[in-house]
Amino acid sequence: MGDCGAPGDVNSNVLVARSTGDAQLDKAVWQWLSWDKNQKTKEQIESLLQDGKHKELRDRLCCRLSFGTAGLRSAMGAGFCYINDLTVIQSTQGIYKYLERNFSDFKQRGFVVGYDTRGQVTSNCSSKKLAKLTAAVLLAKDVPVYFFSTYVPTPFVPYAVQQLGAVAGVMITASHNRKEDNGYKVYWENGAQITSPHDKEIIKCIEECVEPWNGSWNENLVDTSPLRQDPLKKICDCYMEDLKKICYHRELNVQTSLKFVHTSFHGVGHDYVQLAFKAFGFQPPIPVPEQKDPDPDFSTVKCPNPEEGESVLELSLRLAEKENAKVVVATDPDADRLAVAEQQENGCWKVFTGNELAALFGWWMFSRWKENCSQDADVRNVYMLATTVSSKILRAIALKEGFHFEETLPGFKWIGSRVKNLLDNGKEVLFAFEESIGFMCGTSVLDKDGVSAAVVIAEMATYLEGQNLTLAQKLVEIYEMYGYHISKTSYFLCYDPPTIKRIFERLRNFDGPQSYPKCCGIYSVLHVRDVTTGYDSSQLNKKSVLPVSKSSQMITFTFQNGCVATLRTSGTEPKIKYYAEMCALPEQSDRSMLEEELQKLIEALIENFLEPDKNGLTWRLV
Repeated sequence: MGDCGAPGDVNSNVLVARSTGDAQLDKAVWQWLSWDKNQKTKEQIESLLQDGKHKELRDRLCCRLSFGTAGLRSAMGAGFCYINDLTVIQSTQGIYKYLERNFSDFKQRGFVVGYDTRGQVTSNCSSKKLAKLTAAVLLAKDVPVYFFSTYVPTPFVPYAVQQLGAVAGVMITASHNRKEDNGYKVYWENGAQITSPHDKEIIKCIEECVEPWNGSWNENLVDTSPLRQDPLKKICDCYMEDLKKICYHRELNVQTSLKFVHTSFHGVGHDYVQLAFKAFGFQPPIPVPEQKDPDPDFSTVKCPNPEEGESVLELSLRLAEKENAKVVVATDPDADRLAVAEQQENGCWKVFTGNELAALFGWWMFSRWKENCSQDADVRNVYMLATTVSSKILRAIALKEGFHFEETLPGFKWIGSRVKNLLDNGKEVLFAFEESIGFMCGTSVLDKDGVSAAVVIAEMATYLEGQNLTLAQKLVEIYEMYGYHISKTSYFLCYDPPTIKRIFERLRNFDGPQSYPKCCGIYSVLHVRDVTTGYDSSQLNKKSVLPVSKSSQMITFTFQNGCVATLRTSGTEPKIKYYAEMCALPEQSDRSMLEEELQKLIEALIENFLEPDKNGLTWRLV
């Protein structure tokens, strides 16, 4: 743990009297009580010290936050590995230091700060307060800060970074995580989330100087500093104007009798989705009243993740039935992801998976491009992207239609960076996605965006209604044309990191040292790719084409029967996730047979590779 100068004003005699007998822990406790000015989190550490809870003190104080697939993310509360006032100040000081080294014009171009509506009373911690402290660190160092005057969708921060020419930006959010969590998402000047080496270098800078600077605690600076600007109106207006670039059937939208219900899951999405529908010429979607306004307790859902399906969409679906609305759009609490449900002819609801929605978006964005492109446009200049654990449906469409498809590591930070690189080289990117309902339609925002995705799906449904088709019927048409891609994604909870490590190490030494499984039950393995170690048996040199990612576990198995399955750890939650997909050729049209084969393979995968009973894994509750 880094150190900058001696501890401050804590009574050292009191600390010596309460020594834990562990020099490293004593130092960490001393630092925390010296530096933390939040009374609630300070009291949490004092109370643990008083009660002799040394193990919990060690867990909280002797490790640091690190960048995962979505920045820094953890529970709110006291400790150097939690999200709180002090760790946010330390993180921002590290970022300041890193940006000052990298940008000579940092103090001319400035920095963007946005936030969602999360909060926790017991820690006196809220996204807005953390955002104010982020701004304070920078304003105290004479850096101009674009600080949004109210909560915004996460996509507004990367959008603002690009629009305003800022060097970087931070969004305080934990997206769809449980209510106890919060996070700190960093965007680079290119409008994409930071990737390596920036993340590692920023962590080094944070550790170089962890003691709060003078002025870092002054959260009132955002109200008094002349260097603070509110970008809300400009960014909102520009975003809605840019959105119109991917609106192709305004005249149909204006006239449609289709009704839509929208839920914002107690988060930031309501106002912005209303404005997006207006930009496309629609009547506003019907909001779910109980979920329309921000509520940090997410009091009407067991978890604030629309990806969990029908169980968390209950209020939306019942309202849609009452209002005779055929399509429900659900944005997650920070409005960067989108779930969609459609009522079928039998009255039941179909909740689309992220992979199914990607098939629809991929078809839509390419068919609109084809219809609207200039005569000399070259399809070979067109790209779509997906993360490697997502469906290969875009690859199938690309092969048939002639455009390029690329894969990245999991996490939209990899997609954003690659898209920017393609755009800088004169390529045209139409769409990108990750299976966990993250979609990027167009390139105004180089990150997933639930606001734009919601209105694009509404226009798609409107257009299809004119063809006497539903979204579900069009999906079948897409699969029949390009080949069925049947996928299943789920997870197990595991709160014990050594168990997770043991599971993956066993797979790397399955039939002996450095020997991966050759089969899984009755299913023969064709290829193995291990992104953690950089191994790929399908390559001549046995090296993975995707970058090595040692900080997380991820192994992909390609089976003889055409199934591709990946096991990986989550970058934001205590989960082991599995992703499995049957990729069939267009002539293989027996869907039920493909589904049955996939289900049997998943059962074998769980039983042989994950061994949930032996490893004490908790099954996902459906």
